[in-house]
Amino acid sequence: MCGKPASSPYQNVNDFISNVNRFKIIESTLREGEQFANAFFDTDIKVRIAEALDGFGCDYIELTSPVSSPQSYEDCKTICRLGLKAKILTHVRCNMEDAKKAIECGVDGVDLVIGTSSFLQEYSHGKSIKMIEKIALEVIKYVKSQGVEVRFSSEDSFRSDLVDLLTLYKAVDKAGVNRVGVADTVGGATPRMVYDLIRTLRGVVGCDIETHFHDDTGCAVANAHSALEAGATHVDTSVLGIGERNGITPLGALMARMVVTAPEYVINKYNLKALKEIEELVASAVQVNIPFNNPITGFCAFTHKAGIHAKAILANPSTYEIIDPALFGLTRYISINSRITGWNAIRARCDQLGLKMTDDQVKEVTAKIKQMADIRPLAIDDTDSIIHAYHMELQKKQG
Repeated sequence: MCGKPASSPYQNVNDFISNVNRFKIIESTLREGEQFANAFFDTDIKVRIAEALDGFGCDYIELTSPVSSPQSYEDCKTICRLGLKAKILTHVRCNMEDAKKAIECGVDGVDLVIGTSSFLQEYSHGKSIKMIEKIALEVIKYVKSQGVEVRFSSEDSFRSDLVDLLTLYKAVDKAGVNRVGVADTVGGATPRMVYDLIRTLRGVVGCDIETHFHDDTGCAVANAHSALEAGATHVDTSVLGIGERNGITPLGALMARMVVTAPEYVINKYNLKALKEIEELVASAVQVNIPFNNPITGFCAFTHKAGIHAKAILANPSTYEIIDPALFGLTRYISINSRITGWNAIRARCDQLGLKMTDDQVKEVTAKIKQMADIRPLAIDDTDSIIHAYHMELQKKQG
């Protein structure tokens, strides 16, 4: 039996600044997720999602700003009263009115945000960096006086001036924020850009660093991982990645990545077997299907079809699986219904059906299956029928 290689590209680089083994999740399905095109969460579904995320083990649950609407205000208070283990946050504009409304709801923390890029300074709020800093320090002082956590985040961080950004973060860190937030608001950052910015920021602030990555260019999970390697402490996620436009780092996809990077931490901290149920709950709520290629829960995530793959998987699943489906309460499936099916897979199916055949006989029935699969798609019942018919013919000849 082959052991693990002495060296591998999959081995983690040991780095004192990396937080891949001690990160926290800020689950934003009930904030960012409400910005998804199909989303409409009534109070009941919000409570069910919040309880499910709490049961999964999320550290924080972030809610829509209570200033957004009267119902958002009431829902925020309702979820705060549930007595969940997760800390309840709400995401508000960096102004005193919003902050006071958040405090009224009974949240555990207030997430302040304001745009810092030249685009947002000019076209969104019209404030200079000096004015942003002045307002931020006033609001932070108020939130801290109320005895709850406070995070200050820039918006559109990666298109903001680096000197302005670091000056602002340094000032709010000195003011005593629990976290500063870095947001790739338009999803244009790459893992290298993320690593460079977070590593630089880590040398400027002593507080925790929260990260928020949009997925417009498909880098949200990779960016989150890179941020943790560079010293970030918190990652924003949403179930199935739902959110504004293409959404943000998906909770399930991040779990897939991190269970490979830091298996002991992830397995012990999160209720991984609950992931599928959570994703089905949210998918139903927003009327979408779970994508076929969704990490972990996509219908073919642990399906093996090619003959070479099937043979190796049957001998040792680690040959073609980086993640054990059993960790998530799932099972692998060996496809036996195609022209590329191998005889080892058919042998395994014969064993499941309790049909004894020699290797040569299994190879012969495999050829019949391939012959039919060249003509039309086969279902499992079709393949089983071919196997049973062949076995009956063998018995007649032997009888």
